[in-house]
Amino acid sequence: MKHYSHSIATKLMFGRLLPHEGRFFELFNSHAEQIVLGGQALVALMEDLASAEQHISAIEAIEQAADKITHETIAQLHKSFITPLDRDEIHGLINAMDDILDTVQDVAECTTLYHIQRITPEALQLANVSLSCCTRVKIVVGLISNMDNASAILQTCQEIDRLETDADRIMRGAMSRLFRDERDALQVMKLKAIYEQLESITDRCEDVAKIVEGIVLENA
Repeated sequence: MKHYSHSIATKLMFGRLLPHEGRFFELFNSHAEQIVLGGQALVALMEDLASAEQHISAIEAIEQAADKITHETIAQLHKSFITPLDRDEIHGLINAMDDILDTVQDVAECTTLYHIQRITPEALQLANVSLSCCTRVKIVVGLISNMDNASAILQTCQEIDRLETDADRIMRGAMSRLFRDERDALQVMKLKAIYEQLESITDRCEDVAKIVEGIVLENA
């Protein structure tokens, strides 16, 4: 128990001399909100490719907002003497969260780069699974400020793991159908890349879940 091992007396004694503990949980929550917005915007892109430019611009703005939160978190980490979690945990968590939105943006940019003209049902399904993962990332991040939530946190992390497994299964089926039915080799290459990147979003969400599980097991 790193944070919880500090005595109240010690905090009171040195509170005026040391930098404030920081707004780490608030920053985590703000970033997690952007992750959900990014997931929602990605689903909107998959549902409405005709308005791709609008949806991609929205995703870029969301990713930039999240980047600012990441930078603020790292800056706060450098300024804070006492932190609520291990420094490596804070650094690893915020960067893993940022990787989710980087991957969402990669998918969005690929729809333009590869001149994707149509989205398959499997791609939309993967986008929806990704959004479900993003939503659960927001839930677990919102719970880690209180280790009394350990059971709920671990349960939600398990849900993320199951969703990542679902995404793997959907992608395998999508690939099988693609190689079986699609005659255009260029289209095969394009959709294969989109499928893989969509599935990678759930991988990045699972990375966050693993970090959070480690935090819980160490601090609960």
